[in-house]
Amino acid sequence: MTDPACRNCHRIVEDSETCPVCRSTSLTENWRGYVVIIDPKRSKIAEKLNVEHPGKYALKVR
Repeated sequence: MTDPACRNCHRIVEDSETCPVCRSTSLTENWRGYVVIIDPKRSKIAEKLNVEHPGKYALKVR
């Protein structure tokens, strides 16, 4: 089973029904690709994806 991703911020959510970043309950298992952000303040990828918190994020969410 795939962990769901938040439709708002693309965070991959583990063991919860709400997103730990934006507190949204709009989750989907229909996503592709992921990136792990360790240090969002120094990451160009995090900047491009508008990620402010470390964690796993889906690249494409439907």
